[in-house]
Amino acid sequence: MARIAVIGAGMGAMAAAARLAVAGHRVTVYERSETFGGSVGRYAHDGFAFDTGPTLLHLPAVYRDLFVKTGKEPLERCVTMTQVDPASRHVFADGTAVSLPNASRAGVVAALDAALGGKAGAAWGAFLDRARDAWDRSRRPLLEEPLRPDWQVLGRDPYPAPRQRRLLRPARQAGTVAEVGAWELADARLAALLDGYALSYGLDPRRAPAAAALLPYLEETFGSWYVEGGIRALARAVYERCLARRVEFVLGREAARVVEKDGRTAGVEFADGTVAEAEHVVLGVRPRPSLVPGEALRTEGDGPGRGRAAEPGRFLVMLSLSGARPADAAHRTVVHPAGGAAEQEAVFAGRVADRPTVTVLRPDDPTTRPDDAHEAVTLTATVAPHGTVDWTDPATRARFADTLIEAAGAVVPGVRERILHAEVRTPAETAADTGAEGGSVPGPALAGAQGAYLRPGNRTRLPGLYLAGGWSHPGGGLAHAGMSGALVAGLIVEGDGFRGSQ
Repeated sequence: MARIAVIGAGMGAMAAAARLAVAGHRVTVYERSETFGGSVGRYAHDGFAFDTGPTLLHLPAVYRDLFVKTGKEPLERCVTMTQVDPASRHVFADGTAVSLPNASRAGVVAALDAALGGKAGAAWGAFLDRARDAWDRSRRPLLEEPLRPDWQVLGRDPYPAPRQRRLLRPARQAGTVAEVGAWELADARLAALLDGYALSYGLDPRRAPAAAALLPYLEETFGSWYVEGGIRALARAVYERCLARRVEFVLGREAARVVEKDGRTAGVEFADGTVAEAEHVVLGVRPRPSLVPGEALRTEGDGPGRGRAAEPGRFLVMLSLSGARPADAAHRTVVHPAGGAAEQEAVFAGRVADRPTVTVLRPDDPTTRPDDAHEAVTLTATVAPHGTVDWTDPATRARFADTLIEAAGAVVPGVRERILHAEVRTPAETAADTGAEGGSVPGPALAGAQGAYLRPGNRTRLPGLYLAGGWSHPGGGLAHAGMSGALVAGLIVEGDGFRGSQ
C-alpha cells in the first residue's frame, strides 16, 4: 500500500482517487477551495439553481465504468440520468431552425433535410461517415491509452478529407474545421452548425484540425444526457464514492509545490512549510512552474500542445424567470449569429464579440426552480479569457450580458419582462474559483495539427508524479477528465506496462 497525494478535487482527480483507493492505496486529496468538483459548480438563489460548469454528459460509459470498478452500486443508482430529446435545437441567422433528435443518425439526417432542404441531410450524413472513420482511427491511442512516447504519430490528422478536384486549379483537401464546413458541407447553415460544435469546446474553427469532426460524431452517436440536479449531482456522487472507498479530503488546503527527493516524487509542501509525504503525487490542476519541480514536464516547444494559444473561457448569464417552462421547450438551443467569422476573430484575438453564438439552456428539472410557475434559464457563450478582456469591468459585463439576453429573445419570447434576477459569471470568476489562469476552460485533445492539440502525458519525467484532469491527456470535458483518472490509476497500479482498457 502506497501513500498517494492528489492535488485538486476536480472530476479527473477524484476519478483517479477512487480507483487508487480500491486498489488498496492510502489516498488523500488536497483542494485549495472549500468544496469538491473543480469547474463543476452550482449556483443557487431564491429557490433557483444553475450549473456553472458543464451541463450535459456525453459518453456516460466513462462514469458507468468508474462506478462499476469502484463499488457495487452502479452509476444509475447514484444519480438519475435522462437523454434529452431533442439533443439540441439550432436557430440560424436567416431564421431557419432545426431540432436534432438524440442519438439517431437517421433522425438527424431527416431533420436537416426537412428544415434546410436541398441535400443538407445527405451532406451531413456523409460528413458523419468521415467523422466515424476519424473516431475509429484515433479512439484508442487518443483516448484509451496513455500518451505514447512517439506521440508525434498523433500529429497526423485522422479525418479522411475527400480530395476535391477543381478546373484549372490544384485539388484541395480540408485541413481545418472551417474548411470542412466551407468545402464539404457547402451550406452556410451546416458550416455554422459545425463551427458551433467547435466553439462550444473552446476551439477556433479556423485553426482546429479537421479531426475535431469526431466531437459532433460523439454527441450524435452516444447521445446527450442530463443528470437530475445538474452535473453537480454527478460530482457529488463521485465524491461520495471516494469517501466510501476511504479517500480522505482536505479542503481549503492549497499545495505550494511538489517535493522531489533523490530524483523522484516525495510528497507535497504547503504554504506554511509543512510537508505531506507521499510515494506518488497526482496533479489534478493545471501544472505551473512554481508547483512542479525542475524538468518534470515537457517545456513549451518540445512537446504536445506546443505553440497553443491561451484558451477561451465561458460567459454565463443565469436567469431566474417568472412564468412556467413550456412543455415543448428544447433543453438546449443554439442561436447562431450572422458572420460567424467575426466572432471567431474577436474571441481568439482577445476581444469581445459583437454577435456571439449563444447557447440557451432550459432544463426540465424541478430542482432548478422554486415551483412550476417559474423557470431557470442559463445563457452561455465562449469568450476570450480574463486578462485579454477585463471581465471584472462592470460596463463590459453588463453590455455582453445584454447581448446574450437579446439573442435569447429568439428562443424565449418575452424573456426580458420575465427576469426576476440575473446572475453573471465570467472567466474572472472561473479563475478565482478554480485557479485556472484567465479562467480558461481546457478543450479535448485532438489528433492532427502536428500535435498542437494534444495534452501533456499522464506520466511525467519525474518518477512518481502523474497528471490527471482536463489539462492533461486526453484533455478537457467530463468524459475526457474521467478517462484521464482511469489512465493515471492504471499507470500507478500496473506500472509502465499499462496500455489502457482493452
